[in-house]
Amino acid sequence: MSNRKLIFFDIDGTLYNSDKVVPAEAKKAVRQLKEDGHIVAIATGRGPFMYKKLREELGIETYISYNGQYIVFEGQVIYDNPIESSTLEKLSAQAHSNNHPVAFCDEKDLRVSTKEHEHVKAGIGSLKLDFEVSEDKAYFEDNAIYQSLLFCTEEEEREYTASYDDVYFLRWHEFCMDVIPAGGSKAEGIKTLLDKMNIDIKDTYAFGDGPNDVEMLELIENSVAMGNGVQEAKAASRYVTGHVDENGLYDGLKMTGLL
Repeated sequence: MSNRKLIFFDIDGTLYNSDKVVPAEAKKAVRQLKEDGHIVAIATGRGPFMYKKLREELGIETYISYNGQYIVFEGQVIYDNPIESSTLEKLSAQAHSNNHPVAFCDEKDLRVSTKEHEHVKAGIGSLKLDFEVSEDKAYFEDNAIYQSLLFCTEEEEREYTASYDDVYFLRWHEFCMDVIPAGGSKAEGIKTLLDKMNIDIKDTYAFGDGPNDVEMLELIENSVAMGNGVQEAKAASRYVTGHVDENGLYDGLKMTGLL
């Protein structure tokens, strides 16, 4: 179909509302997009195992996980970019000496160095995962880790952000930062997918709300920031829709003319 579009949705604060569920109107809208022949994809900081049920619920088989580090097209992995093991070893030792927990994420699981720490309970708890998180401080030794989580406050982060060239730190919670390979982003992931799918960027749309969506929203002309989004996301977007809890996603799709 010649007018087929590719639409990327962030999850938290975009597809998911404040209760971490997809509003009925948004679900209906995604179904309509697919019926109209468009391709619906996800671009998220989450790992694929964290939103398996969501993908099944919405029938989505193309997705960018870990802010661009693990990309799947129609169920097949087309790109993966793990963090160097030596970097994880250094980070783990440094964090341990400061009594800061670390989590290691691959495509199938998330393991944390200690799960009883208050920062872990608050950070991981905010994701409302539907599984029990396990402890394994050496998980990075035998698995390809696409994203790490470092649990510390903003005041404590400088020691880390100044110490590494091959990863960058992205704060998404008062007590937690993502640790991702340098140069990686949802925007870079989208470029990889567009190349693979042979779709013009002008036929691509993106919806997001967070700091990790800014580059994606800047890259894509048809970009929509959620009303609940951070100021940087709104400034980077062509449209600003309503709050996710007030059918903002549905309204944003209307704004773009996709619905």
